[in-house]
Amino acid sequence: MIIEVLKSIDMEMLLRLLLATFLGLAIGIERELKRKSLGLKTILVISIVSCLLTIVSIQSAYLFPEGTLAEIRMDPLRLAAQIVSGVGFLGAGVILRRGDDTVSGLTTAAIVWGAAGIGIATGAGFYIEAIAGVTLILISVEIVPITIKKIGVKEFHQKELYLRLTLTNREDIDDVIHQVENSFHEKVDNIRIKDLAEDAYLIILLVMVDSEQTISEVYRKVAIIDKIENIEIRA
Repeated sequence: MIIEVLKSIDMEMLLRLLLATFLGLAIGIERELKRKSLGLKTILVISIVSCLLTIVSIQSAYLFPEGTLAEIRMDPLRLAAQIVSGVGFLGAGVILRRGDDTVSGLTTAAIVWGAAGIGIATGAGFYIEAIAGVTLILISVEIVPITIKKIGVKEFHQKELYLRLTLTNREDIDDVIHQVENSFHEKVDNIRIKDLAEDAYLIILLVMVDSEQTISEVYRKVAIIDKIENIEIRA
């Protein structure tokens, strides 16, 4: 009985699942090292199951014999085509909109979609293409941004920081914004002002700083500005 089961095992299909596991592992480790909400385990599940469903979709299309009254026609990738739509809901779950209207998680959501694509390619038997896809994904999210920052124009050497400044005098708002611009030698374009309780005012500013500057260095620059009661800095 066991020998018959072993003979019925398609080693190529097992190889596809194993390859999908290793490729998903490569992507998942990159997300895990960056402490993203969607990490190694999730990426592995997406890659393996996408590969499995693609194998089932392709193989089942050829398992059913032609009917006696009508010919049965099945699309080998019909089931696999639904994977992309299903993974879209999972990707949407990692996209967050913060209180300051900034959106985060887009790269992680794209990685989810990419992991599903790698699983589908592996399940369909495109081994070289799947390996090349993972290689290019890792190069795109790790090496390319660093290279662009080193050889690119000024904007590529900067990063965005949100400053949340609390003031107690409405008349000081323009002066504080002007001092912030002078501190960073950059014009502040994204400005939000909000009234708080007890005659306090919240100013939210998006500033561009050198990518090498630390949060503490930015804090020291802002802390010396008069008339600011509280400071919060968010990357």
